[in-house]
Amino acid sequence: MGAQPLTLPRAFYDRPVLAVARDLLGALVDRRTVEGTVTLRLTEVEAYDGAADPGSHAFRGRTPRNATMFGPPGHLYVYFTYGMHWCMNAVCAPAGTAAAVLLRAGEVCGGRQLARSRRPGVRAERDLARGPARMTRALGVDRSLDGTDLVDPTAPLRIRPGRPVADDLVVVGPRTGVGGDAAAYPYRFALLGEPTVSPYRAAARRPSLPDSAHARRND
Repeated sequence: MGAQPLTLPRAFYDRPVLAVARDLLGALVDRRTVEGTVTLRLTEVEAYDGAADPGSHAFRGRTPRNATMFGPPGHLYVYFTYGMHWCMNAVCAPAGTAAAVLLRAGEVCGGRQLARSRRPGVRAERDLARGPARMTRALGVDRSLDGTDLVDPTAPLRIRPGRPVADDLVVVGPRTGVGGDAAAYPYRFALLGEPTVSPYRAAARRPSLPDSAHARRND
């Protein structure tokens, strides 16, 4: 039996965005800094399908902000939102398609003390990276990592294979906070019953419904 690869290969990302999103569940993210390394297991992601997806940053074309999405697969796309938060995405599909997977939540399984030092007000372990902005804070991610090659084992942030997740443990539903026609897209993937998964929130001006009303098992 061969050794496990240090990172997910380029070919993993060079596929349709929904396939990549599903298979990222359970993968391990390593963020290395001079302070140490924080590792988390991905428990929730959302797919954004470029020009075909009204919820995507790339829906209206290329801009300086989203340029990384249009590049080759297997790179990190980092953007600023609400004037206060960083979010990070894994770019996938062939170059030019601008598809990416938002990394929404994870379980911190290495470097907990360092993650806690970056989020000093957090009481519960489950909340360290429970949501995309919390995740980037726990990992120490900002715009300087935009364009990072996730396939490079020496990169400051990389994604490694984790334990495979069975289909009956995956929940699929609409993306959080995405309104309009995009609200009907079942592009959110999460681990069933996992406490680190963020709560579902409908888009503004829409009534909030419980997770059970929006999610279904992935058959």
